[in-house]
Amino acid sequence: MTEPILIDPRNLYHTSQFEKQDQETPALQKKMSPKPDCGEGSYIGNHKLENRRVLITGGDSGIGRAAAIAFAREGADIALQFYPGEEPDANEVAEYIQEAGRKVVLLPCDLRDRNAPEQMVTQTIAELGGLDTILLNAAQQISQPSIEELTMKQVEDTFTVNIISQFALVKAALPHLKAGSSIVTTTSIQAFDPSAHLLDYATTKAAIANFTVGLAKQLAEKGIRVNGVAPGPIWTPLQLDQGQPKSALPKFGQDTLMKRAGQPAELAPVYVFLASNDASYVTAQIYGVTGGGAINL
Repeated sequence: MTEPILIDPRNLYHTSQFEKQDQETPALQKKMSPKPDCGEGSYIGNHKLENRRVLITGGDSGIGRAAAIAFAREGADIALQFYPGEEPDANEVAEYIQEAGRKVVLLPCDLRDRNAPEQMVTQTIAELGGLDTILLNAAQQISQPSIEELTMKQVEDTFTVNIISQFALVKAALPHLKAGSSIVTTTSIQAFDPSAHLLDYATTKAAIANFTVGLAKQLAEKGIRVNGVAPGPIWTPLQLDQGQPKSALPKFGQDTLMKRAGQPAELAPVYVFLASNDASYVTAQIYGVTGGGAINL
């Protein structure tokens, strides 16, 4: 009898402490040690997103990168937004998309620019011939020990990048989305169990969770599904770019039930499912990929 292939999730990927490290903004994945696993060598597509036209924000590294690679291998063409200065990472992702035989459009845009969302949608449609799937993933996360040290400029930037841009992108894209289209957001376990040092970030992630459910209720009558993914502690450049206190980084993720941080590759299948026709009866849902941390709404 053939034995099943079972993998102990506790021992998968990096399980020891991370070395102390940080980077200047913008942080690059290619400079991280160890580099996050975004499924570059492991994700195998099954034609679940054949000929989709997908816009992904924050697609150069981390979770967005993993989703972009998976979506391309599932048959989708990708418009990839990234923060200017992150071209080295974005160009690597573009190569993976092209190796999958799919088209890629690079969109170096600062989401703090209020004109960026509409420009991105316009360019995506012009170059991909349409738009039917949106993955709203871009985020700013800057750790501050107290509200006294949290500037209003940081608060405004975090809200603009993390949630206001999502409103703007959906408003710009909606006239072009047909029944069967899908919108997937990235919220966080921080929406449900906020860390004290991530006050502004966690607040925006709670807003995204509510935005996801509320928007799904609006768009169901149009046949457009809206769902969200809530990651737990995932090893990405966000953590090195002031996203965590330096002293906390070596033990990042080790307080989860799995005793390790998650890798972006572990989220990609969830994004694929929610975007695909397999999730035809799934809307207004938040899927947790947290290593065991509870989420609720």
